[in-house]
Amino acid sequence: MVIMTDEKDTRRRILATAADLFRRQGYSGTGLSQVLAAAQVPKGTLYHHFPGGKEQLGVEAVRAGGAEIRALLESLIAGAGRPGDALDGTVRLFRAALESSDYTEGCPVATVALESAGCDPLRAACDEAYRSWTDLIATALGRWEVPADRHDDLATTILATLEGALLLARVRRDTAPLDAAARQLRVLVDAAVPAGAR
Repeated sequence: MVIMTDEKDTRRRILATAADLFRRQGYSGTGLSQVLAAAQVPKGTLYHHFPGGKEQLGVEAVRAGGAEIRALLESLIAGAGRPGDALDGTVRLFRAALESSDYTEGCPVATVALESAGCDPLRAACDEAYRSWTDLIATALGRWEVPADRHDDLATTILATLEGALLLARVRRDTAPLDAAARQLRVLVDAAVPAGAR
């Protein structure tokens, strides 16, 4: 039983290490030898846990990152009285991640998504994560009584705006784009929410 626990821990360590490196420096910019060195595991161990090699590791890292962000968004939405509160909480979360990592840690999906065009399994994993987040936001908009015909477009706009702002903030090494995006999204969402539900 101890061996199984050690194997699970080793697999988790490899995946967490790869996810962190992909998030910081991209999929193409991360070599397997770097993942192995940072995770402190021999090459055979990686292929034991990830027989599909780097592609499998990339897909699973994106899925794990997507699930992590979805869980954080679910928590923020559940605790928010209004859509603007959820937006503010999300921006605070992104701002803290950027500042604490000296602007090296962005979205766990975006960095990989930019390089996924030539790899269909990787592209599909990125799409799956983004759709999961958009669906969650659309469902939350329904909770705040936004008309149903606006859910999908507004959820896509929110996600696209926040992702773009996160990228700009990372490149500029300044969280001002996140704050600007939050202000504009709040106006947009508040206008979509019926007065009695605000």
